[in-house]
Amino acid sequence: MNAVPHLSWYLALSAVLFTIGVVGVIIKRNVISMFMCIELMLNAVNLTFVAFSSYFRDVTGQLFVFIVMTVAAAEAAVGLGIIIAIFRNRESLDVDDANVLKL
Repeated sequence: MNAVPHLSWYLALSAVLFTIGVVGVIIKRNVISMFMCIELMLNAVNLTFVAFSSYFRDVTGQLFVFIVMTVAAAEAAVGLGIIIAIFRNRESLDVDDANVLKL
């Protein structure tokens, strides 16, 4: 008996994770929570890449995940730096208070 779940289970989990991320970005007003939801969406896409890569027996999807993870790490560093700068300037992490165009 094959103990490996079918591709549809991975795709369903990825869709659920991506949906949770989208709902979190739409609902949350805190910048950190929105940032974490965006990272969750990136990880859902990574899960899809790995699932298809395993299903088609091709390494390209798994290699692409490493590139996406590298870009996500750089995005996290820059994003957190911007969030810290906004917090120091505005003393709030609410999205509505973070209007950077006005001083």
